[in-house]
Amino acid sequence: MATKIGTWAWGFGIWATVGCGSNPSPAPPPAPVAPPPANGVALLNQMRDAYLGKWFKTVTFSQQTIRTSPQGVTDTTTWYEALKSPDRLRIDFGDPKLGNGVIYTADSVYVVRAGKIARTAASGNPFLPFVAGVYDQPVDTTLRQLQAYGFDLTKIRTTTWKGRSTYVVGSQADTDTTSAQFWIDRDRLYVVRMILALNPSSTEVTDILLEDYRPVAGGWLAVKVDIMQGGKVIQSERYNDWHGNVDLPADFFVAEKWSEVPHWHTSR
Repeated sequence: MATKIGTWAWGFGIWATVGCGSNPSPAPPPAPVAPPPANGVALLNQMRDAYLGKWFKTVTFSQQTIRTSPQGVTDTTTWYEALKSPDRLRIDFGDPKLGNGVIYTADSVYVVRAGKIARTAASGNPFLPFVAGVYDQPVDTTLRQLQAYGFDLTKIRTTTWKGRSTYVVGSQADTDTTSAQFWIDRDRLYVVRMILALNPSSTEVTDILLEDYRPVAGGWLAVKVDIMQGGKVIQSERYNDWHGNVDLPADFFVAEKWSEVPHWHTSR
């Protein structure tokens, strides 16, 4: 729901659930039946048309983050996350009172330590266009945000994933596990898998699995995500206590005002 800033930080496990949302929502109606899209652009248009004006505007949740190093060392921490559609994500690492975390946009990141900006970078979060942006912004904006990841939008095929019919954009064969590609559930039109090369200086790809989707405030939220490299899970995310369309302070996603606004977790 990402880019490496010393560690993975999406939090949108865009995915076995630790807990359940305390404000359960009815499942959104099935997306209208549409002919198979001719390419990735047509598919993004289908996704937008199916949920425009219906998808949640904000969502908050706590996340159990389990990271495994190449040496096999496992570390488990709790993060607190808030998303504002179409393109803002705030992650508090550990107790929000400590003031440590990041704010992502689709093309930038602000790293905060002890409530102050420690670093910025032109390195966005690849989950944002899929979990919020595509449903709530012009398709041209989504295309611009995705350009950095090298998806070949002319390539599209249909396969079966976890027993469900799924569109794959960016790859022409199931044996292709290295090309940049995103997988979209055909009926519900949400992302279930992404394969990306996130480090331009490396040929290593990251395989991200987004699972256990739950209905939230007119949209869908995957509450389990596994991030893999070299066939091994390097980070697992499990979401708990999710809430959709939460009222958040206007400056909640402004890095310079990180500690000046009340946090949704401590005020709940």
